[in-house]
Amino acid sequence: MSDTDKKRVVIGLSGGVDSSVAAYLLKENGYQVIGVTLRTWQADSGAYSRCCEISDARKTADQLGIPFYNINSLPEFEEHVTEPFMEAYLKGTTPNPCVDCNRYVKWEGLLRFADEINAEYVATGHYARVVKTKSGRYTVEQAKTAKKDQTYMLYRLTQEQLARTLMPLADYTKDEVRRIAEEQGLVTAAKKDSQEICFVLDGGYAEYIDSHTEGSMPPPGDFVDTNGNVIGQHKGIVHYTVGQRKGLGLALGYPAYVKRIDAEGNRVVIGDEASVLERSIICKDLNFLAIEDIAMDESVKAYVKIRYHHEAALAVITRESSETVRIDFDEPVKAPAPGQSAVFYDEDKRVIGGGIIAAVNK
Repeated sequence: MSDTDKKRVVIGLSGGVDSSVAAYLLKENGYQVIGVTLRTWQADSGAYSRCCEISDARKTADQLGIPFYNINSLPEFEEHVTEPFMEAYLKGTTPNPCVDCNRYVKWEGLLRFADEINAEYVATGHYARVVKTKSGRYTVEQAKTAKKDQTYMLYRLTQEQLARTLMPLADYTKDEVRRIAEEQGLVTAAKKDSQEICFVLDGGYAEYIDSHTEGSMPPPGDFVDTNGNVIGQHKGIVHYTVGQRKGLGLALGYPAYVKRIDAEGNRVVIGDEASVLERSIICKDLNFLAIEDIAMDESVKAYVKIRYHHEAALAVITRESSETVRIDFDEPVKAPAPGQSAVFYDEDKRVIGGGIIAAVNK
């Protein structure tokens, strides 16, 4: 491979400001940059998701003077993201669609294209840093500003994927990124960030599931308190997630939270704030980055995030079986939701690994 090819990088252009500036920075640093948009989802109306706005991505590439390609990733997105997303809610759990999209759709798609054109690297506009540890393993480290840090969504990436990944925005704040975009006159400079699930364009996720699932939606059922007493009627379990407070339609004289979803019994268990505080959870579907694994009966101290916007909490992680670990928190955490990811960090804010919350440990 020639020196030129070693500097060739395929960057995922979403049509947003972050990936646009990441592409600009790579070009400024001497890389031969090729822009790619993975077409991951398309509505019946023809609208694209907020993660693949091809028009703005193409305009950005034209402004930067780099080649641009859009690649059909609709089948992969359906297989790894939208179908599991719907299945999770129908089973009463709360998924992290972006986590699996990154691992199985974005990185797989970008690397496949990179191999086709003999490019060494892929890049994205994520706010995170790829780090090679002293042991030789790759992981991701939290970005300059915790507010925009996106390592939580990257913990499922493989060693092979990270070894070929560049993330140019690790040392930048969002304000700095927007300033660069404005100075360069990029069309995405003033574009708002996407805050919701990218493929749910209108309405809510329950409406999306209702209009896309082939089977019937779970019917209304009982709200019950922690003693099993019926206290109201719910609209169907897909409308709720553990920890939810708003939209319950219950007047109980105290702030009510969803404590648990009983999909088999079609019941939603309601409790007060104290009832959703938990000290121990079980995680499955594990993936490790900074370390190779946790041995049977071995324990590791770590900081654990149980949702994207959760402040990592000190805990001890213990291998319980070949497929699960137990996480015991120093202080109770609020409403860990089955289906969500728990991501483990070391004291240097590097990702040790993570997994899917399977259950609250009693």
